[in-house]
Amino acid sequence: MAVDAEVRRLLADSGQARTRVSPRTDLVTALLGVWFGVGLMIDAWAHSNLAELETFFTPWHAAFYSGFAAVSGWIIWQVHRNVRAGRSGLAAVPDGYLAGLLAIPGFAAFGFADLTWHTFLGIEQTIDILFSPSHLGLIVTMMLIITSPLRSAWNAPDIGDRPRLSRLLPALVGLGFGAALVSLFVSYGNAMQWGAESVVRAFSSVDDGGVDQLAASMIVTNVVLLAPVLFLQRRWRLPFGSVTVLSAVGVLMPGAQTSFGNMPILLTFVAAGLVSDLLIRWLRPSRERRAAYWAFAGLSAFVTWSLYIAVASLVAGRLPAVPELWTGAPIVAGLVGLALGALFLPNATPAGAGGSGVRQA
Repeated sequence: MAVDAEVRRLLADSGQARTRVSPRTDLVTALLGVWFGVGLMIDAWAHSNLAELETFFTPWHAAFYSGFAAVSGWIIWQVHRNVRAGRSGLAAVPDGYLAGLLAIPGFAAFGFADLTWHTFLGIEQTIDILFSPSHLGLIVTMMLIITSPLRSAWNAPDIGDRPRLSRLLPALVGLGFGAALVSLFVSYGNAMQWGAESVVRAFSSVDDGGVDQLAASMIVTNVVLLAPVLFLQRRWRLPFGSVTVLSAVGVLMPGAQTSFGNMPILLTFVAAGLVSDLLIRWLRPSRERRAAYWAFAGLSAFVTWSLYIAVASLVAGRLPAVPELWTGAPIVAGLVGLALGALFLPNATPAGAGGSGVRQA
């Protein structure tokens, strides 16, 4: 009974306004999230490149779950500090950390479900790994945990609409790893995993099934890469280097899955991120400047996939044999980018109206 009373006391809201963690705390959360994310990348590498995985208890899972323990312990510690200060209920949870806190027991439950699944049904090593219910639960709860710095920064009073890169870095790292999780679970449509020779070969024939797979993968990857940038631009005037950071984080997952055997292609996306940063500096897209926002969305996608085809051709030593494919694919990507821009920002927001949205959990 005493235990029940103590639990009820902790869950009952004490009524104070929720606190905010410091930018340094957000940075620690982001860095521990990197441990968590890199652990998953190591595990993804093992599943993609090792022939036999016969047990749940592997070094790869150890790296993954130790990262979970580290970032979860840190988030729980932030709540515990507030409880010691006399807060309880929601008042004890720092602003932006509620969703991550609630995801911690969810992740643990899905981890146990994954152990049970592997014990009785075996270890997945092909495309079925991307559809396992326990894995999908792990990925959703993981995303909520590692994007806590983004939600924390969203309404932070010190960040403003024009943040410095150093101030926005924890949010960028968290969102970058979140996007990497999405790219992992759409690996069957991830153009970042293709090698240069495979790209040229696929666009050299309209009869080979590879052309359909590459074209579809380019569209999927285009959305996964561009959507986070457009999302952030609705909130902030992104500082120079923001898209480069997102791109550098984004190539780590497909790089791990391919043992970084397609480095020219991976580096192309980092270079495309730098070009997108230059486009932001030139166009100054924002929620108040809808035309610039739309132009950036279309041009960023067009430039990214033009570089993709160009680098693949240079590395392979020849252009793809079907000119309609290699000239038209970047245009299609640009049109998809433009459509995304219109979807994310159908109408401009008047200056001073605010665009930070609702309070972040």
